[in-house]
Amino acid sequence: MITDKVVLPPRTIMEVYQMLPEGTLAEVINGLLYMSPSPATNHQRIIGNIFFKLKLWIEQNQSGEVFIAPFDVYLDEEANVVQPDIIFISSAKSKGIRSNGFYGTPDLIVEILSPGNPRHDLEIKKELYERFGVTEYWVVNPDTREATGFFLQGKVYASPGTFTGLLRSRLLNTDIEF
Repeated sequence: MITDKVVLPPRTIMEVYQMLPEGTLAEVINGLLYMSPSPATNHQRIIGNIFFKLKLWIEQNQSGEVFIAPFDVYLDEEANVVQPDIIFISSAKSKGIRSNGFYGTPDLIVEILSPGNPRHDLEIKKELYERFGVTEYWVVNPDTREATGFFLQGKVYASPGTFTGLLRSRLLNTDIEF
């Protein structure tokens, strides 16, 4: 079959990313493409519990929207697009929500650690979210149910501590048990 369409190879990492099939678990961080396998069962249970309770709280308070992975978050349009496990976007930032994801900085992100690669969430993504000004960031260990929080204090993250089965959100001024 002959077509009139000329297909050019991608020239940037973002063009490569945008060519991936819908639902591909992939992220671009600092210009590098990271791919990951499907999450484990316990990972999904915890995401479901947190998402459900967070969604109820957000709807009751009419404060924004919450999304669950895979959902693209374009922190910039050149080198950083992530798929956090759970994303809260306040009503004030809702204009960044588009048909293919969110463009901007979410207010709150929750990541569930994946076995064998805790550095990705605890160091690489933590630094990225801090640099882009994500107000609150939580990392949950699915095996121990320990949740460690970070919130922006000026331009750097401070931690309110680690809690078992609980996200103690300063941003939302509520506790979310899971």
